[in-house]
Amino acid sequence: MKICVHGAGAWGTALAVNAAGRHEVTLWARDAAQAEAIAKARENVRYLPGLALPPALTVRAGDLHQARAGAELVVVATPMAALRQQLIALRGTTAPVAWLCKGVEPALDASSPASYGLLAHEIWGQVAPELMAGVLSGPSFAQEVAEGRPTALVAASPHAAVRDALVEAFHGPALRVYANDDIVGVEVGGAVKNVLAIATGLCDGLALGLNARAALITRGLAEMTRFGLALGARAETFMGLSGLGDLVLTATGDLSRNRKVGLLLAQGHTLAQAVASLGHVAEGVYCARTVVQRARGLGVEMPIAEGVVALLDGRLSPQEAVASLTGRDPVPESVRP
Repeated sequence: MKICVHGAGAWGTALAVNAAGRHEVTLWARDAAQAEAIAKARENVRYLPGLALPPALTVRAGDLHQARAGAELVVVATPMAALRQQLIALRGTTAPVAWLCKGVEPALDASSPASYGLLAHEIWGQVAPELMAGVLSGPSFAQEVAEGRPTALVAASPHAAVRDALVEAFHGPALRVYANDDIVGVEVGGAVKNVLAIATGLCDGLALGLNARAALITRGLAEMTRFGLALGARAETFMGLSGLGDLVLTATGDLSRNRKVGLLLAQGHTLAQAVASLGHVAEGVYCARTVVQRARGLGVEMPIAEGVVALLDGRLSPQEAVASLTGRDPVPESVRP
């Protein structure tokens, strides 16, 4: 296949590296200087230091239309905040399009209580519904994918052609890709797990123990499922790779940026200090408020996510955030909205 990957961050570079041994892959960077540096060093020093790029991988900047000319698959590997403009730029593209970002777009009108940020598929439906599009998601750290370590992902789209293109592009000896038509559930899992990972990092940073971590992940999965069901997802999706799988990885893995935010807040760092130390985007910081806002509008209870927002806003200390959860009245164990 001929594949064009938009965005030379860690995840875009990792997937480009993974596919370059089997396909004709172009990695496009918005910053011409960054593209030149990567092409010259044959290494993405900023995002994946120490990993040599395969000779077959083309790195370029400049005219994006030219870069993706003839592509049989276009992959958008930008943060959530840039997805809208990327999809607008892709209007009229006939090749399958897939995005990698996990999160929720900030509300376009923050002053309006009825203005909710959108999941990626909702942005797609709003700005470029004619595209054959979908998402590639699941439990994956870019570093491990780039190193060829075993990984399993989910290709989600209502279009079979998109799911098939993603499987053909990325399924290989070390990377297994499963198809799923529940794009709502897959995207809810990818967004909410980032918020829950902040909570789990906080739990571990306060040394609350493994029992507490297990309880937090399990009840977080219930919150995620309630929210997804209210948006039209299927319950079984949250038992799969993009739900439970991605939640466990992001909540417990040492490479998780969102988990690290929680750890640093527990250690007394400010939110600004925690975010500045990452060098990458931690989507949970930016989508937590929007997830909670949408959940309230749907009448869905998400006490863990609510606690994360109060912590990020500085309304609760780490200890108070934990106390707000452990001090709740008893309720039946349920995932129903």
